[in-house]
Amino acid sequence: MSALASIAKVRTPRIKVSTELAEATYHCISRTVNLEWLFDDPAKEVFRKQLWQVADFCGVKIITYNLLSNHFHIFVRVPKKAPVPDSELLRRYRVLHPHPTKYQAHRLAVIEGWLATNAPEGVAWRQRMLRLMGDLSAFMQLFKQRYSIAFNRSHGRCGPLWCDRFKSVLCEGSGEVLRTMALYIDLNSVRANLAADPKDYRFCGYAEAVAGNIMAREGLASVCGGRNWEETQAIYRQFLFGTGSAPTNKGKSMAVEDFKKVVAAGGRLPLADVLRCRVKYFTEGAVLGGAAFVEAHLAAYRIRTGRRRCSPAQKLPPISETGQLVVLRDVRGRAIG
Repeated sequence: MSALASIAKVRTPRIKVSTELAEATYHCISRTVNLEWLFDDPAKEVFRKQLWQVADFCGVKIITYNLLSNHFHIFVRVPKKAPVPDSELLRRYRVLHPHPTKYQAHRLAVIEGWLATNAPEGVAWRQRMLRLMGDLSAFMQLFKQRYSIAFNRSHGRCGPLWCDRFKSVLCEGSGEVLRTMALYIDLNSVRANLAADPKDYRFCGYAEAVAGNIMAREGLASVCGGRNWEETQAIYRQFLFGTGSAPTNKGKSMAVEDFKKVVAAGGRLPLADVLRCRVKYFTEGAVLGGAAFVEAHLAAYRIRTGRRRCSPAQKLPPISETGQLVVLRDVRGRAIG
């Protein structure tokens, strides 16, 4: 067995929901090689455009995202698989190639002819395209590959751009967990001191929604609802500032006024403090959601992989009255995923 095969054999399988059965929501993270600060504003602009293109092509929904100088967060919903007609396949292909070369334009015309007659070449092309759709791994692989090629070409470099495979956390797709994760991602630019207000940081889902991106607005609407964008924006912005307004701890003693607020709140921690304390669980965990949701996916994961020696899910303090965060770890204390 080769060294490459040995590495592939020990790779921990990713926890995913079969989209043949149901939709699924994931928080994905990927970091640059050596964690170098590679992404300048022009590179971020290319990232932003390609992200929406590849998401549309793969048929996944971006809830929100945030791109920083050496890593990115993407919160994505993968819908339950449904038949994709040839007309939609062709539309998605054109989205992926918005400025086709003469060769690409000619090839697309040939493909249309194959599909119309259901020729063997058209059947094979259709199957190749469908394998790239409705799957988290296919989406992330396609996006990262396309962006790496564009980045290396524009920056005169070669070699890997990403340090390792992307991390993914399966999230319960409704309720408090969903909104909390979106808030955590959109507030990354504030925590990184890149902007005082997420709306002023162009390369995140919230800023794009404020700027008028329809798909970005639909993503946030799926988090907090609202009869229209104005109502959605008002609801989400209140959550953003309620979550991100708490000052960071820089070693100063608590002020009397702060103590009074704690007493008035009945000792309950603000969501901002809980998020700050639990950041590692957003990035290192495997499944987030209610206990029943996590246990169900843990059981399925064990059956699929044969990994039965696993400690029970660790229940963390609830982030609200309706939701809680749960991280799965193996017997050695390492996060699964």
